[in-house]
Amino acid sequence: MYFDWTYILVLIGVVLSLLASAKVKSTYAKYAKVRSRSGMTGAQAAERLLHANGIYDVSIEHIEGELTDHYDPSEKVLRLSDSVYGESSVAAVGVAAHECGHAIQHANSYIPLKLRTAIVPVANIGTAAAWPLIVLGLLIGSSSSQALITLGIVMFSLSVLFQIVTLPVEFNASRRAVNALGELGILYGDEIGQTRKVLSAAALTYVAAAAASILQLLRLILLFGRRND
Repeated sequence: MYFDWTYILVLIGVVLSLLASAKVKSTYAKYAKVRSRSGMTGAQAAERLLHANGIYDVSIEHIEGELTDHYDPSEKVLRLSDSVYGESSVAAVGVAAHECGHAIQHANSYIPLKLRTAIVPVANIGTAAAWPLIVLGLLIGSSSSQALITLGIVMFSLSVLFQIVTLPVEFNASRRAVNALGELGILYGDEIGQTRKVLSAAALTYVAAAAASILQLLRLILLFGRRND
């Protein structure tokens, strides 16, 4: 029986993603129990951070779910989840501040964020079209099959590019958040380190996603090269 060793690349990506997900959930759960000394909720901290940076045209909304927090640059809305919006834990304040980091990036025309925003439509198309093109190329078995497979791999690489560009955007937002929380006195002393742990754990999910995508792309390239032989 033939064993395709390239499945190991996929397995590595899955394991990395699971470990990163478990890490962020456990770290968040730990510091969600630690109430910040300031007593500010995630929404209050977010408002203070935005105003401190001269941003008054971004609204703050509550959104259902857990860790569904995000900043929508198209509508200039900061959406905070159930466990962040009205909670005053170190973890909640940290996550809210991180999303504010994205709003600050947007206001300052941060180049990596602009690049990621520009890539989103193309990356979505690439993600949706990649596998259908590859599968179709494998099924038809004609002279055009190789071109379809190659096109599928190119489309998949667009989603990989998006994952890679996302990394500096997320790291920068976390760095802005941690610095601002300390400078504005929203968090004190050891709370800063605790928040940094929460955001570092969250960053691992983006690193794992990028690594998994790169490994999947490598597998496709290896299989494509083998098919050419």
